[in-house]
Amino acid sequence: MRTLTLRAAFTRVLFLTVLATAAACTPLQVVTHTVSTTETRVPVGHYTLDPDHCSITFDVDHFKYSRFTMRFDRKTAQLDWNPGGLDKSSVAVVIDAASVDTNVPLLDRMVKGEQMLDALRYPEIRFVSTRFERTGESRGTLSGDLTIHGTTQPITLDVTFNGFAPDPLTKKDTLGFSADGHFSRAKFGLSTWYPAVGDDLHVRIQAEFVKPPAGV
Repeated sequence: MRTLTLRAAFTRVLFLTVLATAAACTPLQVVTHTVSTTETRVPVGHYTLDPDHCSITFDVDHFKYSRFTMRFDRKTAQLDWNPGGLDKSSVAVVIDAASVDTNVPLLDRMVKGEQMLDALRYPEIRFVSTRFERTGESRGTLSGDLTIHGTTQPITLDVTFNGFAPDPLTKKDTLGFSADGHFSRAKFGLSTWYPAVGDDLHVRIQAEFVKPPAGV
């Protein structure tokens, strides 16, 4: 009887060992994200930002009461759409620093002034993409170099490609995007008013790009 019990125990251990080994040898599931059908339909070429259908806002903590929001009213951007869609395309953005709008005229002057953006000395805020890493069918992280106040730092934005189609009104090929990200203003030499005003700047972008007429 004891021999049968030992044999059963040994058989059970052997069975569990085989299961564990099989599980360890099971190939890992590799998640891949392919180019969406919509992306493949986008004509390759040069696109420009539609200034009437774009918003760029920054918000920042204000005394822990709220996230104070400001926007930039003047900006341009160029999108080069290449074969391969989001993974192979690039974008460059230029923002007029003096176009900041806080909805408070006195604060506008302070933010544009020497204490903060110093827009007379540094008139442009620039972003140039360097890499796109896909996280979904029409989503990914866009890395690039952001220049504010004469200082350039790398940042990463979460980007969603909202779609492509000829605009029903203008008939122009139009692409739509949403983007969202965070960065430290202190890294750009913009630590004025801290800690009353937080360090973390949250940027939100809604943008449409259109294909210029041939020859433009």
